[in-house]
Amino acid sequence: MKNESLPDRDLQNLWQRQPSEGVCMSVDQIRRRAVKFEKKIYWRNAREYVAALIAVAFFTFELWREPDVLTGIGFALIIVGTLYVVWHLHRRGSPRTPPAELGLKSGVEFFRRELARQRDLLKSVWRWYLAPLAPGLVVVMVAAARANRGQLRHFGRFTVGYTLFVALALFVFLFIGRLNESAARKIQRQINELDTLREPL
Repeated sequence: MKNESLPDRDLQNLWQRQPSEGVCMSVDQIRRRAVKFEKKIYWRNAREYVAALIAVAFFTFELWREPDVLTGIGFALIIVGTLYVVWHLHRRGSPRTPPAELGLKSGVEFFRRELARQRDLLKSVWRWYLAPLAPGLVVVMVAAARANRGQLRHFGRFTVGYTLFVALALFVFLFIGRLNESAARKIQRQINELDTLREPL
């Protein structure tokens, strides 16, 4: 009979009797790690929701008072992009509570699925987080350049400020992308650790 058919208690005993190079975890340890991860994701999403609310409120106010049509279009695109980000984060990145009854095997499987889901979300941040915000930002930049094209021809204060703004926007996009890629790699290491635990099961 294969090990997969063993009860959870026998699985846990077998697991904890493995050689010292393996990592041993109990059901309670798996649950604690899953709950801790759930809370971390919850507060991450809460911060994103608050930031999105502030951004939408700000650009809605600016859209209402902005006389330039092209700039207004840029603000509207930023608002739509932000709302899409929130929708996608809520749909794909909301934390899931561990079931009340968790055995060793089911706990590992649940925690691994949650880790993999968040890893995939972070790895695709360019597609669902940054890309939706880019069109509005580009339109706002084009509108600013068009409204001040005379000043752009000279190396003055506006040109310097505009160049710095564009460079800063690119830096922020790259920084967010790399930061999320780094977080995805950290989660992958946790998945690899769980996979080493799952092998004997």
